[in-house]
Amino acid sequence: MCGILAIIGKGKDEELVKTLSKRMSHRGPDESDLHVTENGHILSHERLSIIDLHSGKQPIKGTKTAYMVHNGEIYNHQELRDGILKDHTFRTKSDSEVIVHLYEEFGYDFCHLLDGDFAFVVVDGDDFIAGRDPMGVKPLYYGLDERGRIYFSSEMKPIADQCKTFSTFPPGHIYTQKTGFVKYYKPVYEDYTKATKALDLSAIREALTEATRKRLMSDVPIGVLLSGGLDSSLTSSIAARLLAEKGKKLHSFSIGLDKDAPDAAAARKVAEFLGTDHHEIHFTIEQGIEILDKLIWHLETYDVTSVRASTPMYFLSKAITDLGIKVVLSGEGADEIFGGYLYFRNAPSTEDFQKETIERVQKLFTADLLRADKSTMAHGLEARVPFLDKDFLDVSMLIKAEEKQPKTYNGVEKYILRKAFDTPDQPYLPQEVLWRQKEQFSDGVGYNWIDTLIEYCSSNVTDEQLEAAAERFPYNTPTTKEAYFYRDIFHKHYPQLSAAQTVRKWIPKWQENQDPSGRANAAHVKADVEIAKSGATV
Repeated sequence: MCGILAIIGKGKDEELVKTLSKRMSHRGPDESDLHVTENGHILSHERLSIIDLHSGKQPIKGTKTAYMVHNGEIYNHQELRDGILKDHTFRTKSDSEVIVHLYEEFGYDFCHLLDGDFAFVVVDGDDFIAGRDPMGVKPLYYGLDERGRIYFSSEMKPIADQCKTFSTFPPGHIYTQKTGFVKYYKPVYEDYTKATKALDLSAIREALTEATRKRLMSDVPIGVLLSGGLDSSLTSSIAARLLAEKGKKLHSFSIGLDKDAPDAAAARKVAEFLGTDHHEIHFTIEQGIEILDKLIWHLETYDVTSVRASTPMYFLSKAITDLGIKVVLSGEGADEIFGGYLYFRNAPSTEDFQKETIERVQKLFTADLLRADKSTMAHGLEARVPFLDKDFLDVSMLIKAEEKQPKTYNGVEKYILRKAFDTPDQPYLPQEVLWRQKEQFSDGVGYNWIDTLIEYCSSNVTDEQLEAAAERFPYNTPTTKEAYFYRDIFHKHYPQLSAAQTVRKWIPKWQENQDPSGRANAAHVKADVEIAKSGATV
């Protein structure tokens, strides 16, 4: 929805802060505002208008002395207005405004009342609170400069050269000067022994439907990213049904190297089945390679799988915003929740399987969520993720792990999710898509994309450079030429050690080859021996 920048502490030049904030103007192309409090603290906001297009500009002032900036969406804002905040006077119709009033009502203890995706800072005199949503759907960084001023920012760009140290703000936490970091999101499912619920297919279906319904909240047109895989196809199907109830038609978008790419062909079939207004985008490998430098600047990561998958998403996002659409639904999270990646079938035990699903969900903010946010927001497009709805997680993460394991169902991954939507009377999807094998996004756009990318990076990094990688990059040293190539670009834009330390590499478990491509797993129907060889030491 936006980009926020807050500086707690006096003496920062206002014009400089405007310039710093503009480094992420792509996140909010509609409006830019800045406020300096009476105590000298600065709040800046780059706005993408989605809810309350006319009066929702930020920073937003509370009833008394507090000011707030927020990035994200609060899906239960009307319920809060009509309920526990009914005695408060609201200045706007924006969903964001409930945050400052909750602070006025409850002090620091209110994030558990929010249902949505958010990163925010509230400043009240010299007191302040910063918070991030439970899963880290919305990005947030914090840092400290040489004068002791504290910075909070949606991206690293505004603060990397201003702070002596900075880091990723942990999801599900708040921060105040009085308390430090406090974890407010403590779901039962984080204890792997609590996954004891019997399988209830209707509960899965109803919870995902409601999660999708919430995320259709908007005053602007909404679309769906339709890769043709199970997850995006399900969210598309649910959204199409819900919009049809209101007499509206859904816009769907897919991307591939050409019309014969695995994902493009499947997406076409789904769109035809659902009756969406479908848009198919193509990009060339040359175009993908050409924008790698700019892409990594936007992504703020050198993680191999994030770069591979973000390239098509970057092109797709540009095409979507060119059509005037500002919000899309996306399918991130399902593979982590249900053990959908092909390596999950190699889990040594049910306990290990369950622990891995929890860990992957907890770390989504370092990989898929980072990619989903930054590759879309590079063009002012907001991605919403129904699978990571708090209520849906409470349903799906507590199901017995045996019910999720592929070996329980002859090797079919995400079987119970597929089965929950296998309703013959009113089918959600064509059978061949509902039961299609997992295809990772970077593979599904066309297998030549990754193959050529690996070749290109290898031709631009010498053996000597790779051998000396530990000297140049002692932290998180790249071990393949592809990884070195991305790290080199990242280092050019973000040379600080703090920047390198924000990145976590996505590496599959329980398989000899460590390349993140799904085709590196022997279980893939088009397993690639060459990827397995080239990625064995990633």
